[in-house]
Amino acid sequence: MSYLPLPTAARHCRAGLLLLLLFGLGACSTAPPAGMTPVTPFDLTRYEGKWFELARLDHSFERGLSDVSATYRAQPDGSVEVINRGYDSARKDWQQAVGRALFTGDPNRGSLKVSFFGPFYGGYHVVALDQQHYRWAMVVGPSRDYLWILARDKRLSTEVRDRLLSQARGLGLDVEQLIWVDQTRQDG
Repeated sequence: MSYLPLPTAARHCRAGLLLLLLFGLGACSTAPPAGMTPVTPFDLTRYEGKWFELARLDHSFERGLSDVSATYRAQPDGSVEVINRGYDSARKDWQQAVGRALFTGDPNRGSLKVSFFGPFYGGYHVVALDQQHYRWAMVVGPSRDYLWILARDKRLSTEVRDRLLSQARGLGLDVEQLIWVDQTRQDG
């Protein structure tokens, strides 16, 4: 996930260059990391809407952001609009980025590629999902350096949290490095 300040053009350009570098380095990395299988079945209609980012591995494009959310919306052309948003307390401003996601194969499989800048895509793979209610998900990127735990609510039960952390460890993800994201603002 990545963010641009609202609505400054100079910051937009700087963030765009950062995203170009990030996704340019992994432009061909849209497959899931070795040993990880995206969930099947996956129902985009049920996945649509707002998700709160509860935990993530650190990356410069999200560094310092709290109250992060991602909103997904199916588009008529088969793509998915992605709106990532977070609060930067140092700037005292909301940051937002709008991207486009495409399924990498069967839309019944939780494997997409996402772009926030031009033709450069990075992998987005749902490797754990509350299949019954679509209340929580665990997402990995193109490598084991990218991990997000998302939920419809601002908190997870201890049982679900422990189960996701155990699964992430089993996939070779460094859960000790997770940043647990504050979700306390009411103005976002």
